[in-house]
Amino acid sequence: MTQASDIPQRRPLARIGSFLAERRGLLRDYFSAISGAGGRLVFSLAYFIALANTLSISEFGMFATASAAGVMLSRILAFGFISALYRTATIRPNLIGTFSAGFLLLGVLSLPLLAVASFGVYLLFFADTVPLSVFAAIVFAEALLWRPVEVALIVNNGLGKFGRAALLAILATALRALGAVLFMFSAQHSVWIWSWFYIGANAASLLIAFGFFYPRQKLRLRVELYLRRLADSIYVAGAEVLFYLQMEFDKLLVLAIGGPHLAGIYAIIMRLVDLTAIPIRTFSMMLVQRMMRAPELLSRLAVKSGIEGGVFAVSTLALLTLGIVLHFFPNALGKNVAEAAPLVVLAICVPGLRNLVEYQAELLFARGQTLVRALNLGLLAGLKALLLTYVLTTILDTPKLVLSLNVVFLLLYLASTLLTYSAMRRPAKPV
Repeated sequence: MTQASDIPQRRPLARIGSFLAERRGLLRDYFSAISGAGGRLVFSLAYFIALANTLSISEFGMFATASAAGVMLSRILAFGFISALYRTATIRPNLIGTFSAGFLLLGVLSLPLLAVASFGVYLLFFADTVPLSVFAAIVFAEALLWRPVEVALIVNNGLGKFGRAALLAILATALRALGAVLFMFSAQHSVWIWSWFYIGANAASLLIAFGFFYPRQKLRLRVELYLRRLADSIYVAGAEVLFYLQMEFDKLLVLAIGGPHLAGIYAIIMRLVDLTAIPIRTFSMMLVQRMMRAPELLSRLAVKSGIEGGVFAVSTLALLTLGIVLHFFPNALGKNVAEAAPLVVLAICVPGLRNLVEYQAELLFARGQTLVRALNLGLLAGLKALLLTYVLTTILDTPKLVLSLNVVFLLLYLASTLLTYSAMRRPAKPV
């Protein structure tokens, strides 16, 4: 016979079991998606170690900065119509073929603007440090090869096929890692030779993405549908360019002001910071999908603060763990990384604050507030430029410069919080 005293002890367990049972599908989807993030993290680390220790620090700085610019410029492709394709996959999957045709059409039309913008960025930031041929090759790989791979990932995630998206993410990152390992064993180790390996790895990923992972639907052009969503897509494209500008502007400024060697050391530190964002982006992606269907999901302060606290804690713990490992084993990630190893832990708050700014930008996208998102990101990009220019021109000691980044990103986070949650008081727009 069950004792009455056992009942209170079992009730919490029963509630937990009921909670998990009700959300079994959500948990399954999350673990499918996070498996891709985990695999991507492993191969990203292998890619980073192979490349950072094969190129010289200066050439790694050139590549990392040009790659960051390429990622930013890739958002111009198709005038941001990828956002319409993602919303379609999430809400109206029967129209994927129609919107894929629109993406291809707008992608071709956007090429002249992409070329002009790329040349302008080159003249502004890279003309004195990176050969034009190297810069063009890296932007080509990022904008015309890797960005379409991201489209395939985005569409699969929108359809709820998180397992397929995870597998594609792992394969694509593994191909990049394989390219870096083959480059490590090649006869020449210049950034120009690496750019060809990089193009090859991204081209292979593109063939696999659209050969095996993209949904099979007949392409149908319906220009009237695209025109209806073009303004929103352009807002998203502008916001994405501004988002990556404010995310990567520090690398551009370090190269322009501090030169390739300092840019290389800085790129190594920020690449390790970037690795902490991979699991966080999986969570943000799934939250965005839920908010598209239920815009008031974050109406409670406790939920908002709980999520932000979790993002910050996980990000900070990840970098702290890495910093401790590098403190005791500075050569664990290779001889070139060892030069930057003592500086990693000085940026302790940067991953959490940086990931929170990225997370907050995604909240406005989920609510359809794309114009406000673009304006906010423009303001943050301008603020970051001012803060970093001041830091880079007044602090010459590298450890102190890295330590000051905690204050820079704290100010950016506070500005982002004010702008984001002020905007979220307005009604969400239908998507």
